[in-house]
Amino acid sequence: MAPGHTSSVALVLATVLGSLCLAALADDEQLESLRFVRRAQDAPLVSHYNYIVIGGGTAGCPLAATLSEHSRVLLLERGGLPYLNMSSQQHFTDALADTSPASPAQRFVSEDGVVNARARVLGGGSCLNAGFYTRASTDYVRAAGWDARLVNASYRWVERALVFRPDVPPWQAALRDALLEAGVTPDNGFTFDHVTGTKIGGTIFDNSGRRHTAADFLRHARPGGLTVLLYATVSRILFRQQEGMPYPVAYGVVYTDAVGVQHRVYLRDGAKNEVILSAGTLGSPQLLMLSGVGPQAHLEAHGVQVLVDQPMVGQGVADNPMNSVFIPSPVPVALSLVQVVGITSSGSFIEGVSGSEFGIPVSEGARRLARNFGMFSPQTGQLGTLPPKQRTPEALQRAAEAMRRLDRRAFRGGFILEKILGPVSSGHIELRSADPRANPAVTFNYFQEKEDLDRCVYGIETIERVIQSRAFANFTYANASVDSIFSDSANFPVNLLPRHVNDSRSPQQYCRDTVMTIWHYHGGCQVGAVVDDDYRVFGVQRLRVIDSSTFKYSPGTNPQATVMMLGRYMGVKIQAERWKK
Repeated sequence: MAPGHTSSVALVLATVLGSLCLAALADDEQLESLRFVRRAQDAPLVSHYNYIVIGGGTAGCPLAATLSEHSRVLLLERGGLPYLNMSSQQHFTDALADTSPASPAQRFVSEDGVVNARARVLGGGSCLNAGFYTRASTDYVRAAGWDARLVNASYRWVERALVFRPDVPPWQAALRDALLEAGVTPDNGFTFDHVTGTKIGGTIFDNSGRRHTAADFLRHARPGGLTVLLYATVSRILFRQQEGMPYPVAYGVVYTDAVGVQHRVYLRDGAKNEVILSAGTLGSPQLLMLSGVGPQAHLEAHGVQVLVDQPMVGQGVADNPMNSVFIPSPVPVALSLVQVVGITSSGSFIEGVSGSEFGIPVSEGARRLARNFGMFSPQTGQLGTLPPKQRTPEALQRAAEAMRRLDRRAFRGGFILEKILGPVSSGHIELRSADPRANPAVTFNYFQEKEDLDRCVYGIETIERVIQSRAFANFTYANASVDSIFSDSANFPVNLLPRHVNDSRSPQQYCRDTVMTIWHYHGGCQVGAVVDDDYRVFGVQRLRVIDSSTFKYSPGTNPQATVMMLGRYMGVKIQAERWKK
């Protein structure tokens, strides 16, 4: 390795990895021009609709757009439109550097000590990822009990709207060839399908590097059938006892606009009108509990009146653990997000992102004035030059000053990451308060089950073979050992967990010490526990949950394709039910 390079990398490699962050909507100007998209403070205090969809995210947007074809639909989103200057890959870390109350990425730290984020923006989780698009496996679809023909049609609907084939730069091509050399075979070429081996998947970044998200589906809605309200924070779902009904019936919601004014929206008369929760893995169980549906003792402890004692709300929450290693490169590396994935037979998935200079100013003059260093910014996300608890404004300024003095070559390279199938380990969500704007307390119990740890170890060993492969030799320093590369990465302050310095190079301890999120958390309203096979909530009527909180396991290597598909799929099914005689 070049003299002084190791110390530079150790300082720089503080950042958010992988997904790295919230980006803007494609064509957000067009969304702003849509007459049915407006701020909640401009809405009437009382209104009526056939469907009320809570959450304008990865599932909520395609769901609302589909339902609007023949019904009056209200879509409530607690965030706004993304920043106008964030529509390209080069600026996609800007939102994670924003920790203000209005940030599109609402940061939280799990009880496990892992820094995480949840979307607060129209487009939801599809704005928080690295753009990779891949379907769930046929086994996953079969186990979910979904109609395979409608699933495929719904995937195709999504793909026509916003999925592209990526241009594969040399670093990603080398990763693909290295995975094949490391035994992750066969070569499956370009495909959306989830199959064992190495493949190139789709992306929601177009060929100009502009991000597209689930919010793009709204442009296909029937304008007279849809209203989208931004900065609308739902505080509770309204229920009443209705004659002839065995359970409480949802009949509306209460939401607050950006200036604190409370609004009420009610379902129109009609037995097939419904409230649908699509607020995500944290938001959906949180809102159920705030509305009185959840574990009785827990709700009473927070002063919430209990409507239905449902102990499984908030249970079974899981996050696919991710571990990564930074590979310094002796040659310039083009920017790329996730394009290639190795799907191993052991349940480990290997991906990579390259050209770590996201958002880093190119000219020396601009760098001297810079406050944001992209993925390497001291103030952003999981990988940061400063541990999360030390990110005071003064400390961040000192760290930025130090980074301004570094040679740009210190930022050169890419991350190879591994994540696992499932996972088997799971935890729970609990209320911290009755404030719907506050993050709930989340425990994921990473690597609690040995099966998850075994999968991670296999993934780490696969990455070692990739680094040592002939195919990847151009992007590694000849005198850099695998041990030194992993040791450097093991020292990055990626989470709040205590370190085991003497044992960090055992694969098992590396997995535990360097665990991060890749934003694939799910569960809390699982099918069979909280909702039935048609996503109706047990114990109440006219209320469904349709989002990732219903999953027991994360679908495929990256869930966004399946979450979008689910929104479209259930929209079509609900429409068919509505008009069925």
